[in-house]
Amino acid sequence: MDKQTLSFQAEVKQILHLVTHSLYSNKEIFLRELVSNASDACDKLRFEALNNAALFEDAPNLEVRVSFDAEAKTITIADNGIGLSADEAVANLGTIAKSGTREFMAALDGDKKKDAQLIGQFGVGFYSGFIVADRISVESRRAGLPAEQGVRWSSEGSGDFEVETITRAQRGTSVTLHLREGEEEFLNGWKLKSVIGKYSDHISLPILMQKEEWDAEAQKQVVREEWVPVNKAAALWTRSKSDITADEYTEFYKQISYDTEAPLAYTHNRVEGRSEYTQLLYIPAKAPFDLWNRDKRGGVKLYVKRVFIMDDAEALMPVYLRFVKGVIDSADLPLNVSRELLQESRDVKAIREGSTKRVLSMLEGLADNEDAAEKARYAAFWNDFGVVLKEGVGEDHANHERLTKLLRFASTQADEGVSLTDYVARMKEGQEAIYYITADSMAAAKSSPQIEIFRKKGIEVLLLIDRVDEWLLSHLHEFDGKALQSVAKGAVDLGSLQDEAEKKQAEETATTFKPVLDRLKEALKDRAKDVRVTTRLVDSPACLVVEEGDMSGHLARLLKQAGQSAPKSLPTLEVNADHALVKRLDGNAHFEDLAHILFDQALLAEGGQLEDPAAYVKRVNALLVG
Repeated sequence: MDKQTLSFQAEVKQILHLVTHSLYSNKEIFLRELVSNASDACDKLRFEALNNAALFEDAPNLEVRVSFDAEAKTITIADNGIGLSADEAVANLGTIAKSGTREFMAALDGDKKKDAQLIGQFGVGFYSGFIVADRISVESRRAGLPAEQGVRWSSEGSGDFEVETITRAQRGTSVTLHLREGEEEFLNGWKLKSVIGKYSDHISLPILMQKEEWDAEAQKQVVREEWVPVNKAAALWTRSKSDITADEYTEFYKQISYDTEAPLAYTHNRVEGRSEYTQLLYIPAKAPFDLWNRDKRGGVKLYVKRVFIMDDAEALMPVYLRFVKGVIDSADLPLNVSRELLQESRDVKAIREGSTKRVLSMLEGLADNEDAAEKARYAAFWNDFGVVLKEGVGEDHANHERLTKLLRFASTQADEGVSLTDYVARMKEGQEAIYYITADSMAAAKSSPQIEIFRKKGIEVLLLIDRVDEWLLSHLHEFDGKALQSVAKGAVDLGSLQDEAEKKQAEETATTFKPVLDRLKEALKDRAKDVRVTTRLVDSPACLVVEEGDMSGHLARLLKQAGQSAPKSLPTLEVNADHALVKRLDGNAHFEDLAHILFDQALLAEGGQLEDPAAYVKRVNALLVG
């Protein structure tokens, strides 16, 4: 064939603009695409040679070679794969939607189709070379054709390309990029090796570059004739689990996470079904410094057919599992997948759901294990990641129940590690609710007046002190048929746990104490919605509670600290009629001062702040002096 000038298909002109300006935001992607295409060409040859070994000619060892010429300002990616005929060069390099792989796949039938799933596409990735090059030339010869039937294709990426027949002894394809001004950073062996290591380290055949050595006399790096591999040529996750040691799993984790410690747990699985993918997921032993940043990208790397796509594919894992590290390698997604496509893809949704369940299974394996060492490992995980996992209860409705069983709390019977399952198993006979209290600190929770009657009767109360707990409780209303009940909301009702004598005494006290209650209501009308006698207090004179459905004082304080306004609602003051300070109220000349002191002390006891500290001090001093 004499040299011919042909026009690109109309869509090519549009796609070239899209590729170079929009589709790829990272310039170095071009090397990933071209190395991937070279690897695919080798995969094709290996497959076709199953029925025709002569296609290997005299070069059975498949490989990809990457080289550069600083003086000529060129980068060449060469392979000894299947190669192109002249007609294939025109068809595949001149038509954006014409894929050599697609035709190759169409030619297969029967069981061969399944085997061919490993073979990638030769698609728009080729055109990404124009991100850094103002001209691309391709020389190729298809395996099995004589040397005289080689082909040269070249284009400046505008409206047309040239193609001609050449003599080429080597089977396969060489793609040479003539770099445009300003792209000289890629004319560097270290740079090219780092890009290959980042994106193509796990290509399953060797990627070779010429060895570079320091020439002391010339005081510069010198390229030698010796070719050496620059990738590992074996993706860990593609190997059989039985062939991988625990140390290899750990080293791979450290490589992808930059963590110095071994992971807490990991899972490695190949999933087949509606979506086909491999997952290798790790749970770190320690929380990273940026764990609390919900806007941080996820820690899962996405590969497609062993080709690296992105290292922060947040769509593959829910936000509350943002601490998970690892790799997901899909056999179904396109190589040029974008973040927008990840959000919309049904395949990605299936991967996300499957990977989420796999991580939860890992955590359940630790949490439910009776071995003390495994329980200690889960306790360590919870101390570092528990607050983040709580976010999932409200965000992941599909796994709500599983997440709820993974929750751990402190309680009046244990300083940490209490599951809701444990709590329900220890509930007293006749107890109908799971009781809890929210507070700003563990000390405040343990000493809260609201839990005094529960402590006296030996009823366990969960102590919730994390900032996320108030939000958690808005999504967690019951467990195992038992309602969660705040001990600081509504009138205390212990049902059958309170005997009839106690109930009768409480009613009589409320009647005899009514005149004092009426005076308290009048004195505190601007601060308290109601004042009533309570049975929840044992040692304290008073406490504040809110009615069911109202915002707790703890949540109101959190909103205020966050710069948000909370709905205005007055609390109810509950008093202990048997306390000496409360008994002093009747007929006391300082009744109003005592009333405000009672209210202020109750507010301080629950962690609140006084609106007028000076007035409180003045009242206390007056009583002390008097």
